[in-house]
Amino acid sequence: MIIRPLNAIAALCGGTMLNDNGGAAIEGVSINTRTMKPGMLFVPIQGERVDGHAFVEGALADGAGGSLWERSRAVPDALSDAPLILVDDSVAALQQLAANYRDELDLRVIGVTGSNGKTTTKDMVAALLSGSYRVHKTEGNLNNHIGLPLTVLELDESFDAVVLEMGMSEFGEIDFLTRLAKPDVAIITNIGESHMEQLGSRAGIAQAKLEIVAGLRPGGLLLINGDEPLLHEGIRTARLPEGVDVQTFGLQDGSRWVADNIRVDATSSQFGVKDDEALQRVELPVAGRHNVSNALAAIAAAKKLGVPASAIRERFERLKLTAMRIEPGRAHNGALVLNDAYNASPTSVRAAIDLVASLRGYRRKWLVLGDMLELGPEETKMHGDIGAYVTPEKADGVFTFGALSQHTATEAAKHFGDAGDEVRVRAFDDKALLTAWLLARVEPEDLVLVKGSRGMRMEEVVHALQRG
Repeated sequence: MIIRPLNAIAALCGGTMLNDNGGAAIEGVSINTRTMKPGMLFVPIQGERVDGHAFVEGALADGAGGSLWERSRAVPDALSDAPLILVDDSVAALQQLAANYRDELDLRVIGVTGSNGKTTTKDMVAALLSGSYRVHKTEGNLNNHIGLPLTVLELDESFDAVVLEMGMSEFGEIDFLTRLAKPDVAIITNIGESHMEQLGSRAGIAQAKLEIVAGLRPGGLLLINGDEPLLHEGIRTARLPEGVDVQTFGLQDGSRWVADNIRVDATSSQFGVKDDEALQRVELPVAGRHNVSNALAAIAAAKKLGVPASAIRERFERLKLTAMRIEPGRAHNGALVLNDAYNASPTSVRAAIDLVASLRGYRRKWLVLGDMLELGPEETKMHGDIGAYVTPEKADGVFTFGALSQHTATEAAKHFGDAGDEVRVRAFDDKALLTAWLLARVEPEDLVLVKGSRGMRMEEVVHALQRG
């Protein structure tokens, strides 16, 4: 974490000291008094319902080494002697602090964006670099205009590399994040349909993701999904920094990094890298052809930073992913449950359906799908299209939760006839009824995949199946 005297912090964030106590040491930064540790700098942020300035006095009483304070607010008498840094805007000061601190560090920075697969790819890159570098990475969902600066400020001079996830919902957000991070390697995993409401089209999403090139260091590496035509089109007009190398990865021929001999089961994937004899047998402890594509991007980044093939194979075998990404588990009766409940978009749901379709050896395969959120005015059609995509050859039953997913069930029902007394498609608007329905029917030889957008909290279905 950042360790600097308070007056140095003030200089880095463009603030001024309220009092002559600038020699006090600051160790780390926090925006939350519940997780703040003694010696940290407290950053009060104005939220929709709460103003962080109301907690400054308590933070200092609990041991904070100092705090930011916005100049537009009068300093109360109780804080007249406090170690405060006066700034125009707390969030902007936090961002400036992180940007200037990043410039002081000797780091290899890998930036990862994309509609789907950001977190998985981030985890993969970090795993491949570990052992060759001392690596830090974005934790949880700290991938926005506040989370990324906080992640940078968690670094200290002992780190050699950091893998930063970059999320967005509007134009300009990736541009800001990448200019702060200044990545040596930038990855765009794919282009999906999330945030269609704000960005208008998949072409708009591609344009927003390609903003990542704005901060890419001269001579750096840009890795794009070669199976996505919109990225090929966008890169032709993108303004690349001098000497940037653009490489493609994908599952179709034509990319620089292509997988072959792909084999997938419910808990793992195996593949080779075409034209690379040293990587002809890579084993991932995670299922899905889409994750093979993510792995190719991670391989390309690792090779750029000098990681040998033998280390890549070994580190993939030990890979640990962030939870709820096709995470295998067991129901109370032994049935296999694939927890893919972290998020959902049409692209990622189709990938999950394809995975289920490819798996063999199960009595029945059940899809449990929650609403996909933030899809814009076409959300009804997109949910219906998912239902149309599911056929009896891909799954034995489709059960949905949420108002939008009723359209998924309606379209899926057109493919499925009920097998005797067994209902094979049903829409639920009550999660408790859905879980009760499943608990009464899922048997030990079955497979259940659970997926939905974060706001649907579909992991609650997984936990209910596990408890019984």
